[in-house]
Amino acid sequence: MLNETTITRAIISSYLAKLDAALELDVAIVGAGPSGLIAGYFLARAGKKVALFERKLSMGGGMLGGGMMFNRIVVQDEALHIMDELGIRSVSHAPGYHTVDAVEACGCITYRAVQAGLSVFNCIMAEDVVYRHERVGGLVINWSPVESARLHVDPMTLHARYVLDATGHGADVVSRLVRKMGVRLLTETGAMMGEKSMDAELGERHTVEDTREAFPGLFVSGMAANAVFGGYRMGPVFGGMFLSGLKAAQELTARLDT
Repeated sequence: MLNETTITRAIISSYLAKLDAALELDVAIVGAGPSGLIAGYFLARAGKKVALFERKLSMGGGMLGGGMMFNRIVVQDEALHIMDELGIRSVSHAPGYHTVDAVEACGCITYRAVQAGLSVFNCIMAEDVVYRHERVGGLVINWSPVESARLHVDPMTLHARYVLDATGHGADVVSRLVRKMGVRLLTETGAMMGEKSMDAELGERHTVEDTREAFPGLFVSGMAANAVFGGYRMGPVFGGMFLSGLKAAQELTARLDT
């Protein structure tokens, strides 16, 4: 016979153990869009202690809605090897263009990342960063419904050797750091340069090129990288997002290994 309190106790104890294990990390990722999930997969596969925090209930970010809620996405040749590694099926549409089911992509990437060792915490937002010795060293976290309901609930804190802002167009982590601390970023101007309008070719290239450290201890990937470093937007073609996540993982792994 099932016992209701045993079910509750199982959930509480197992979740608290998972959260406790995530309080000291190699990398804390904010945002479960494509670049954040891919970065989490490759970091976990490399044996790094990594956790991802997503303010929404679901994984995948803008990828889940495809193009204008047509839940298909396009991936170009350069990123197809990532789809193949993760077991995501693709259909050739034209030379250099492949379509992927957005729901399958989100599900497969999430599954493979968690199986590789990524800890995922949904419904949790990063409301601030830990800032010590002029460097980002962790996250201040809270339940995202707390913000929606405008409740006065104090947050809690975790430490990380590096933080990856993968929050998309708003670059939420970097934006908050600039607003609260008035820091100078590692951009041409020292400020957030802002996302430019649509140019799919340039946007895809910039997404990868702009994936790098934006401030000591704080990296950016995906559209957050373009928002910080001034890249173009590209729409529902996602090869650049996947390659951005891979690049972020590679650069962070190299830093952690030195």
